Amino acid sequence: MQLTTPYDNIPVDLNGPNMKDYDDVKKNFKFNIPEFFNFGFDVVDEWAKDRTKLAVVWASTDLSDIRKYSFFDLQCLSNKFANILRQKGLKKGDRIFVMVPRIVEWYAVMLGTAKLGVVPMPAPSILTPHDCEYRVQQGDAVAAVMWHENVSKIDEVRSKCPTLKDFICIGANQDDWDSYEGLMDEASAKLSREDVEATKADDNILLYFTSGTTKFPKMVAHTHASYGIGQIITAKFWQDLKPTDLHWTLSDTGWAKAGWGKIYGQMQIGAAVMVHNAAGRFDAKTHLKIIETCGVTTFCAPPTAYRMLILEDLTQFDLSGLRHSLAAGEPLNPEIMRVWKEHTGTVIYDGFGQTESVNLIANYPCMKIKFGSMGKPTPGFDIHLLDDDGNEVALNEEGHIAVRVKPVAPVGLCTEYWHNPEATSEAFVGDWYYTGDKATVDEDGYFWFVGRSDDVIKASGYRVGPFEVESALQSHPAVAESAVVGSPDELRGTIVKAFIILAPGFEGSDELVKEIQDYVKKETAPYKYPREIEFLKELPKTVSGKIRRVELRKMEEEKKA
Repeated sequence: MQLTTPYDNIPVDLNGPNMKDYDDVKKNFKFNIPEFFNFGFDVVDEWAKDRTKLAVVWASTDLSDIRKYSFFDLQCLSNKFANILRQKGLKKGDRIFVMVPRIVEWYAVMLGTAKLGVVPMPAPSILTPHDCEYRVQQGDAVAAVMWHENVSKIDEVRSKCPTLKDFICIGANQDDWDSYEGLMDEASAKLSREDVEATKADDNILLYFTSGTTKFPKMVAHTHASYGIGQIITAKFWQDLKPTDLHWTLSDTGWAKAGWGKIYGQMQIGAAVMVHNAAGRFDAKTHLKIIETCGVTTFCAPPTAYRMLILEDLTQFDLSGLRHSLAAGEPLNPEIMRVWKEHTGTVIYDGFGQTESVNLIANYPCMKIKFGSMGKPTPGFDIHLLDDDGNEVALNEEGHIAVRVKPVAPVGLCTEYWHNPEATSEAFVGDWYYTGDKATVDEDGYFWFVGRSDDVIKASGYRVGPFEVESALQSHPAVAESAVVGSPDELRGTIVKAFIILAPGFEGSDELVKEIQDYVKKETAPYKYPREIEFLKELPKTVSGKIRRVELRKMEEEKKA
């Protein structure tokens, strides 16, 4: 059986991979973008015509409570929330600050705002009051909807956020906040598209903030077309989703990974989404139990999570229902892929993209996997590697990953940094959008990640990408997690230094340092081995979980100044 979504020409195949021939799909794939489009009405409400169609499976933190929601449930919840905002006077284009955890209320908010044309600004719950203030001010948000445990973060900076007029609290009553539950009880579940101002495909559907590893976060606006339709690329080809799947992407609701894996592409396909209200430190056993008991069929996690999962005894869990595994967020090293496949039978298909885009480069079920490779460019995108002058580099030479945006920008890529022409002009140069990442491409067209443009280490005349060293380190049994940076050295100028979190059962020592160094010399080119190793209890990370190598570099520079 095959079915085709209304906005692209490649069918979903229930009996095999959605992409049968990479070159053929890459050549013939195209979008049909209408002038008017609304993700809430055109996708969610269409699936809701089958009132039994499963949309979300939700599990509480300790798995004591598991609930299921249909697309019809989401239709009713989103209609109610849209009517709440209408009653408060919000209109198309208004921004609303959203800090809601992994609960079904997040879907009511995201889909309700989409129907009305209001633009949510999703934020992760670990942001500080200052972070919230920055986002509200930059986005001129007129309302905030928050989980009750986080309302103090807005209350603390409310006097500095004069644009905020409405405050909605979920989960418990709070002074000076409207009760979400009370408002929803009174709101109508009826809403038709004729009741609201129509949204065009190029109207904004949400506003994300970049994770800000080196500068203040930039605003990235996505449209009903770029995310509401464009995420088909992510869900259909890389995630290989079917309407019969239960897909689980590990991500806080405040980050773009949630847009990639918890709502837009999955609902276009009609797949159900797994949601776990995780709290605190990552619990590998709980996550494995969810895959086993809830029937997860496709799973996407950052490499850090896979590192923790493979430290468990995977033989104690029945993971046979899993048919497709994926990773994104940071490069994935081959050792993790090997162990995961040995115990689950699934290859981890690595993918690459950004807050600014949908999936850009990926491995696909129809392709041979080269372990450690990012894969090949996704359908709909023309991607090349360019030097500092904008010229294409030779095979196997490092270059900037760049997306062609002229004469027509691809669907699934933002067209600017919202209200930031300086940042826009730095990233969009001539016919290209520069991702800020570097890679090489081989004779078969496979891309190989090198690192962020500002992460590449120049040591003793060599250019060393931290990823390759981290991959070698990761295959050593003593290494649970690692980060590699350039460290100042009086003799060599810069040396490669590794910061390592040890796996359980290992203790740091001079002997272990030497053992790891010798191991890396054998696993990769000897000049890339870390001349210094420091053992840490934890690595500095951004609020989105990415390692802050810039902080480690700064620490080294100050230490050796």
